[in-house]
Amino acid sequence: MAGTTDEARLEERWRDILAVHARTQGEIDRALHPYGLGASDFEVLDLLASATPPRGEQCRVQNLVGRVHLSQSALSRLIARLEKHGLVERSACPTDRRGVYVQLTARGRELHAETLPVQRAALARALGD
Repeated sequence: MAGTTDEARLEERWRDILAVHARTQGEIDRALHPYGLGASDFEVLDLLASATPPRGEQCRVQNLVGRVHLSQSALSRLIARLEKHGLVERSACPTDRRGVYVQLTARGRELHAETLPVQRAALARALGD
């Protein structure tokens, strides 16, 4: 009987985590909608803005996969969409033809700077005590 109770508590904790995540994503999506961004779009811009690759290097798409909770193909589609809107640039890695670099454009940096306080306020609303 104790095992069932422990499992029920574990399941309840998991569902609580999912509910917080969904509520937070929704809050961020609503806040960023007027800027043409969603929560995942902003997350990629934010990671690229805060990424500090070694001097003269760029951020590899592969490095973003584990940090943005999307599949490799979903992340590739998102980056293609951001590129289409002029927010990021992709380039091939000269030493590894499978590698793809991605970096913010000037427009991407401007939009990130403009939306950063909006996203952080939405995050504070959703996760505030």
